[in-house]
Parts: sequence; structure tokens; C-alpha cells
Amino acid sequence: MDTSAADLEARQLGILRRIEELELAAEQRRLGALSLSDAEAEVEPGGTEVRLSAILAVRGVRDFAFRRVDADYYDRSLEERREILAADSVAQLCKSIVMVNTKAAADVSDCSNPKNSKYYVVIVQYMARLNAETIKNFLYALNEKQIPKKRFNMRLAPEEESCMLTGFVHNAVTCIGMDTDIPVIIDEAITKLDEDFFWLGGGEVDLKLGMRTSQFLKAFNPFVVNCS
Repeated sequence: MDTSAADLEARQLGILRRIEELELAAEQRRLGALSLSDAEAEVEPGGTEVRLSAILAVRGVRDFAFRRVDADYYDRSLEERREILAADSVAQLCKSIVMVNTKAAADVSDCSNPKNSKYYVVIVQYMARLNAETIKNFLYALNEKQIPKKRFNMRLAPEEESCMLTGFVHNAVTCIGMDTDIPVIIDEAITKLDEDFFWLGGGEVDLKLGMRTSQFLKAFNPFVVNCS
């Protein structure tokens, strides 16, 4: 690609990003302006809920819901949490985990290359056990085996690092609206659920977000990996 063509492509991408930013801002204003009568609304949406709703709407996710939970939510069993969220099964209860490649090359320090990122957000079911080795093998294959396998060693990122990258504290992490554009991996088992719906953190410890799996996959195009 010559210089002029590359410059044109860069300008076009810049315009597309700006259009998406303007659409997001408009959607945030629209959602922020929505109000229900006192008889209809018990609790008005908070800033996090409005912001994430706008992101989902702009991306084309139409079927999603937020639920506020009590402070003892994480002290309860998975079955009790399922009842609180009115989920069909505990298999729909998921979490977003920030993982870091501790063996990445020195020049791999950020998330600019989704195929060889320093960090990944992995969505996995609470009932499942994450298998980091399968993620390592996936990334090795994704890079067409051009990067030595020893350069992949996925581990749970420290809590403070996770918070810095995502903008969300422990038990609030979600892959929607993160401060850093971290590549997302979703466990294949979630995509095969009959209900086509899953729940995960909603940006605040007491806020949970559920959405249509098929719409999420189309909107955010995560890597689908059998990692549990």
C-alpha cells in the first residue's frame, strides 16, 4: 500500500471513529434524558448504567438488562444468585477476568495488537474452571506459530492492575466500556447455552448486566475459545 492510500485509509478510519463517538454521545444524552413517572420507576438509572446502555445500543445490542443486587450477593450460593437475577440456570452466571501475559516480549506492553496483546479479558462461567493452557495454545495458533510458545503465559492480573486498565473494581469488572480497549475472549461454553443469554458484572459491585449472547458476539466480535 503506497503512502497516499495509507493516509486515505487512516483518515477514513478516523472519520468512522468520530462518527461512532458522536453516535455514542447522542445515545448517552437520549438515555440520560429518559424518565419514568414516579409510579413506574423505583430507582432511576445511575451514570454507569446509562453509559453502558449507550455503548450497547450504539453497537447494536438491543436485548440487555441491568439488575441491582444486595451487598451480600457474593456471599450467596450460585443458585441463590440465579434466583436474584431471574436467570434460567447458573450456567448463565459469568465473570470477566483480566489476564496478563507474563512472558510477553519486551516490546509487547499494551493491547494495540489483539492477536498478541499484553492483556486479555476472559469471560468464563462461575461454575467452570478456567484453563489458561488452552488460551496459551489458542494465542500460539492465532499467531500462526510465528511467536515461540514460551512467550505465552497467561495469569490473573493483579487487582490494582485490573482496576487501572478497566476502570472497574473487583466484582464489578465488565468487558463493556473499559478504560482500555482490551481484547476479549469468551469461553465457547457460554456461546452454546440454549438460552442465548448470559450475566456478568455491570461496572459496579452491586450492578449486574445480562445480554443476548448472539448480539454480544456480533457487536463486539470477541475471540471464542474453549477455555474451561
